[in-house]
Amino acid sequence: MFRFHRLPRRCVRLPARAAGAVLLALAGALAPTAHAGGKDDHERARAALQAGEVLPLPVVLERLQRDYPGRVLEVDLEREDGRWIYEIRLVQADGRLLKLEVDAATARILELRRR
Repeated sequence: MFRFHRLPRRCVRLPARAAGAVLLALAGALAPTAHAGGKDDHERARAALQAGEVLPLPVVLERLQRDYPGRVLEVDLEREDGRWIYEIRLVQADGRLLKLEVDAATARILELRRR
């Protein structure tokens, strides 16, 4: 089961296993709606997906796995400076942790941090 957390910068936090399924389910769930300040985070994410402002998470993850293979630990969808960003944390086979900030509309990597 997943929970949505209220985080700074209007984040949506989903466990990796649930994130893909949720975004796929949301893709056809509702007609496009306008963003409103009082909406829950999952509704804002659904509206962004419906409006074509973000790529579905499975599409983004498939593209990332080519260059950054690993097990996805966590995914956040944030709105920063008018742009939707996926923050994706994954662990690679050698145990290294990666944090990727990815433009949600294009799947372009904006920032990469390794630990």
